[in-house]
Amino acid sequence: MPGISEERHGAVLVIKPDGPLVQDEAEALAEAALGSSRDLLGRLTIDLSASPYIDSIGLETLLDLADELDASGQTLRLAGVSATVREVMDLTGLTNRFEFHEDANLAVRSFL
Repeated sequence: MPGISEERHGAVLVIKPDGPLVQDEAEALAEAALGSSRDLLGRLTIDLSASPYIDSIGLETLLDLADELDASGQTLRLAGVSATVREVMDLTGLTNRFEFHEDANLAVRSFL
């Protein structure tokens, strides 16, 4: 079963799902992100480089996280988004809700 890894880069948390962002993985991602991001003042990057696709529950999870961070004046950064995941976001009109970066390192540096 795919997992979720967490890595801290100073005050930024990078969470990386290992596999598709679908129901169980999306729930684990939400738990990890909401549990840890409060300690980091909303400095959160989701690295999707190991997530080849996403379903509606995965999209809803990302939207919920973005809303939670928006409420505190922060922005959810997404890194390593595959062409397939990006196309799903484009088709559903969600692209403008997120800040995209080529990789996690660039996303982390964007907080500086």
